[in-house]
Amino acid sequence: MANTNNYIDNKKMFLALIEYKSKLRDAELNQEQTKKPPVPEYIGQCILLIAQNLSNKHIFTNYTFKDDMISDGVYNCLQYIDNFDPEKSENPFAYFTQIIYYAFLRKIQGEKKHLYLKYKIQDNTSSEHNNTSGDSSHVIFKNDAMDGEKMNDFITNYEIYLNRRKKVKLTTSDLIDVDDVIGEDLEE
Repeated sequence: MANTNNYIDNKKMFLALIEYKSKLRDAELNQEQTKKPPVPEYIGQCILLIAQNLSNKHIFTNYTFKDDMISDGVYNCLQYIDNFDPEKSENPFAYFTQIIYYAFLRKIQGEKKHLYLKYKIQDNTSSEHNNTSGDSSHVIFKNDAMDGEKMNDFITNYEIYLNRRKKVKLTTSDLIDVDDVIGEDLEE
């Protein structure tokens, strides 16, 4: 099963995908079948190996939700397997690696958003308890001060990230109407 990428035989996977695509076409032509044919086990194993090995890259190693990332990557590959076009590319390894890579990034962003909301709730709850009772023993975030600092740093950094995203995404209401500007210049 190994040659070009050490753990995936890209040519064998390509041939398996061509065979699978022909079964898909036959199923579409034969409208008696209501289900799509199942993805061959070999292709599924290849996709799983790609996801597992990509999760071991240095940029993805220290996440506690690595199994969820792998699952999301495999799910996305199975979701978009029909979009692979053998006429455009003979490299299914690259196609599925890219799908998995972006699935990992989406999972990380989703987890960061979830963590941000969790920390924000904890921060707001601890602020309310400190304001009402003056006793910090009721604080939900019970770890040492360094963890509190890390939480606050994470909240600050995530809010900076959100503000940058808002600035990059311009809506049509943010754009200046060129005719209005030209008209103003002509009136002066």
